[in-house]
Amino acid sequence: MRDNPIIPTVDFDQDGVQHGYLNLPYSCDQSAWGSVMIPITVIKNGDGPTALLTGANHGDEYEGPVALLDLALSLDPADVSGRVIIVPMMNYPAFRAGKRTSPIDSGNLNRAFPGDPEGTVTPKIADYFHRTLVPMADVVLDIHSGGKTLEFVPFVGGHILEDKVQQAKIVAAMEAFSAPYSMMMLELDAVGMYDISAEAADKVFITTELGGGGTVSAETAGIAKKGVANVLKHAGIVRGDPELSPSQKLDMPDQNCFSIAEHSGLFEPCVALGDTVRAGDLIARIYDVERSGTVPVDYHAKIDGILAGRHFPGLIGVGDFVSMVAVAV
Repeated sequence: MRDNPIIPTVDFDQDGVQHGYLNLPYSCDQSAWGSVMIPITVIKNGDGPTALLTGANHGDEYEGPVALLDLALSLDPADVSGRVIIVPMMNYPAFRAGKRTSPIDSGNLNRAFPGDPEGTVTPKIADYFHRTLVPMADVVLDIHSGGKTLEFVPFVGGHILEDKVQQAKIVAAMEAFSAPYSMMMLELDAVGMYDISAEAADKVFITTELGGGGTVSAETAGIAKKGVANVLKHAGIVRGDPELSPSQKLDMPDQNCFSIAEHSGLFEPCVALGDTVRAGDLIARIYDVERSGTVPVDYHAKIDGILAGRHFPGLIGVGDFVSMVAVAV
C-alpha cells in the first residue's frame, strides 16, 4: 500500500506546544495545486501516554470543536506528562460546509475506515488516522453530537467487546468522562467506523453524543470540556483527579431500541428527551402534510426505558430515524 499523501506541519516527537496542519494535497478548480489544511495541535512534555482527541468527525457537530479549540489554547505543557494530539475538526471540509458529510466527495468520514491512501479526500483522511495517528495513541476520544438531524441526552459511549480487559478499560474511561449518561452502544451500522478501527488496534476508545440540532449549548459545551479534562487526568497525562458527577448508566439491548419512520410529513415529538417510557407509550406522531383532516400516524415505544434520542427537524421522511429508547441499568 502506498504512503498517505498527508504531510503534517508538526513534529509529533517535539516537546512543547505546536499548532499546525495536516496538509492534504487536493487539486480543484479553485486551486490547481491546493491543499485541504486540517488544523492540529500537539502538546508534549517528556515520556508518557498519548491521547488522541477528535471533533467534527461529522461536520455539523460542534461540541467537539468548541471543547478542543479551547483545550488547544489553554493546556499548559508543564501540566502534561506525555502527549496530547488534538484535531478539533477531523472532517474539515464537512465542518467548513456545516454538513455531516464532505462537500468534496460526499464522504461520511465515520463510515470510511480503514480508509484508502489512493482514494478521494475522505478515505485519505481516514487512512491517515488509521495508519498514523491511532497507532501513536493509548486513549482515543471522539466527540460527537446529533448534528442537524438528531438530538440526544448527553451521553458518553463505548462498545461491548470480546476482549473484556479492553472493555473494562473503556468503561473506566467512560466513567472518568462523567457525562450525565453513559451508554453501552449498539450501532445501527458499524461498518467503516472510526470506533471499530481504533478498537481493532487495541486502543481505549470512547465517544459521545452530546445534544444535537446542529448547534451547541452552554450545557453541552461544558460537559465536553469537563469530560476532556477528566479523560486526560484519568489517563495520567494531566495531573489531578477527574471531577466526577452522577451518571445514569444506559444500555441498548437490541434493535427494539430504535424506531425508523415508515411515513413522511410533519414530526411531532410526544415525549421529552430523558423521560421514562413504557412499551406501547406514544413517543411521536407524523402528520400528513398533503391535506388537513388526515389522522396522524402514531409511533410507540417498543421497550421500557428512557427516551435517549430523537429525530430533530420538523419534517421527516420515510427511512429517517424517529427515536431511540435506552434501558436504565
